[in-house]
Amino acid sequence: ENTIIENGYLVITAKEESYGGQNYTSSRLKTQGNQFFKYGRIDIRAKLPYGQGIWPALWMLGENFPSTGWPGCGEIDLMELIGGNGYNDRTIYGTVHWDENGHAQYGNSSSLPSGKYYDEFHVFSIVWDQSYIRWLRDDVQYHIIDITGSNLSAFHENFFFILNIAVGGNWPGSPDNSTVFPQIMAVDYIRVFQ
Repeated sequence: ENTIIENGYLVITAKEESYGGQNYTSSRLKTQGNQFFKYGRIDIRAKLPYGQGIWPALWMLGENFPSTGWPGCGEIDLMELIGGNGYNDRTIYGTVHWDENGHAQYGNSSSLPSGKYYDEFHVFSIVWDQSYIRWLRDDVQYHIIDITGSNLSAFHENFFFILNIAVGGNWPGSPDNSTVFPQIMAVDYIRVFQ
């Protein structure tokens, strides 16, 4: 009920409604067990939700997640947005997570000069090969990591996609009176070039 195809877009909707003892509903879609990838260029064109407590993400987990667990399986966040207070609604994050005697992470952000990611579609990309993962927003690189170290072996395995809008959590905090519902993330395409 929170995911539809509308005008050619995949639309995920976060709603303020009671369900299963929670105050909000949303969707999380994944390609686990169906499609997985290693290396290449990945482009996702999407329009993002906004507002305090809204946490959309276009990300990937290692296909070995069921046997290895997180963070050992590795995580590649093509894009996360932590909504709220104007600045956050125009800032995205690209990050990797892995296990290095515990949770390790490395990331950076990219901000629009004005407006917010809700205003129009943008293309969120990674270029991933045997040596590096590079993050781009609208074809402009804003982050890179060298993955040649033995401690980063998780990033030389197959990964599957996850698309979701989380509501609340430690990083964004909870929605407040300024948060507008429903919130949508519209995905035009995911393209993988290998």
